[in-house]
Amino acid sequence: MSDMLDVQALKPGDLDRLAPRDKDALLLQMLSHIGQQSKALQVHQEQIEQQDKALKFKDARIEKITFELQRLKRWQFGAHSERMTAEQRQLFEETLVEDRESLQAELDALLGRKKDKDSQERERRTPRREALPAHLRRVEHHHEPQDTTCACGKPMVRIGEDVSERLDIVPAEFFAHRHIRGKWACKCCQKLVQEPVDPQIIDNGIPTAALLAHLLVSRFVDHLPYYRIEKINARSGVHTPRSTLAAWSGRAGAALTPLYEALRRFALSCPVLHADETPVNMLDPGAGKTKKAYVWGYARSVFDAQPCVVYEFCAGRGAKYPVEFLKEWNGTVVCDDYKAYATVAKIGVRKEAGCAAHARRKFEELDSPVGVEGVRRFERIYRIERAIAHLSSERRLEVRKALTVKRWDALHDWLELERSRVADGGAAARALDYSLKRWRALSRFLVDGDVAFDNNHLENQIRPWAVGRKGWLFAGSEMAGQRAAIVMSLAQSAKLNGHDPWAYLRDVLQRLPTHLNSRIDELLPHRWQPAP
Repeated sequence: MSDMLDVQALKPGDLDRLAPRDKDALLLQMLSHIGQQSKALQVHQEQIEQQDKALKFKDARIEKITFELQRLKRWQFGAHSERMTAEQRQLFEETLVEDRESLQAELDALLGRKKDKDSQERERRTPRREALPAHLRRVEHHHEPQDTTCACGKPMVRIGEDVSERLDIVPAEFFAHRHIRGKWACKCCQKLVQEPVDPQIIDNGIPTAALLAHLLVSRFVDHLPYYRIEKINARSGVHTPRSTLAAWSGRAGAALTPLYEALRRFALSCPVLHADETPVNMLDPGAGKTKKAYVWGYARSVFDAQPCVVYEFCAGRGAKYPVEFLKEWNGTVVCDDYKAYATVAKIGVRKEAGCAAHARRKFEELDSPVGVEGVRRFERIYRIERAIAHLSSERRLEVRKALTVKRWDALHDWLELERSRVADGGAAARALDYSLKRWRALSRFLVDGDVAFDNNHLENQIRPWAVGRKGWLFAGSEMAGQRAAIVMSLAQSAKLNGHDPWAYLRDVLQRLPTHLNSRIDELLPHRWQPAP
């Protein structure tokens, strides 16, 4: 039999009429077909098993991601976040948003969806995105159908449009200003006339005021070390060695010193000052290592309509540093329990106001009913303070006397009662003792409407130094530390007054070489007006 038998065409009785050879061929053909089907079934079974494993893995992954998302929500709204500092809470919230969006994107990919009911509901719950600032340059892209003729043959009519905007960026661009000053001569009089060179912060140097301001902001606001700024500039094809950047920064800091002194005088004209200090490492070349120095911060009252903050870099933490800085000042200083401030308060006509945030923090650290109750009682007063923050000093004091005094007295009674119940030496005793020992200073806000309930205002202004020391690690010298204090005082005060630090420093550095020293106060952040 030359051809393969068509098994499907065989009829009953045809098998009996087949020759023995054909029967053998048919048997082999059927056995081969059965073998092929068996292999196909085996492959199909393996595919089913693999798909089953993939589905189980996918289901397990979806279950895990869903669990992680639910846990993130519990963390976000959990009461234990109260135990975090403001800096820790901010870092936690940023990380939580990153994790949540990453998990949600992975979950959507696993489920093979772009937008389902859950994601649409989540978008509806999300606060509406703010419009992009009006001052940004707009590049318009028009999208219209290629054919505006309807299938019926009639032309379509434009009835409106949808407009959406996306935010884009062009990296910083370096460019050069070419100043061409013509020379004019009189051959008769042998006289030469030429426009003089405009005075600059760095005479015969290449940086403009805008570049110097950019350098200062990068170094003292964004806290980039010089070697990183050097690499960033190199990406634009501009070679600025770190030694050159340091030299420019030194000259700009020296030029800003008179303005810093004016800012210091303005800060000390306020009868209520916030004070705090933070450690900064300073290089000790003789020992081949760093030593601890301190930045002292002083800010006008948080309720002052013209805010400012002044930093001073000092080699130590002794009382002599704030005493020297405040030697001509009298008023109320809002501070923590550091003994140096007690020394400051004893000089001249001065009063000490305590920080309720420090007292409250002692109770936050307690894992006990005393801690929970202490936080609750402080929070009742904080709610009043948040509600009256925008009022005038006189009106604020009236509300405090009407609403806060009775809650404050009740808090004192509770502190004394609980102190009589707890043993000495424990964490609860230390928390209670702190508030009781500082009670007179903590109560100062009840007799002066310009005094804040806590020192959080200045603690927030000190935070840039905590961020900065992680970037540039240490100050190279006491002079370098004070130069940083000068620039950061002006930049941070500009931010407090709603100004862009770069715009402020650029304009100030451009005007300082020709500005009268007797009118230096005009360039202070609270009085500054951009040059026309």
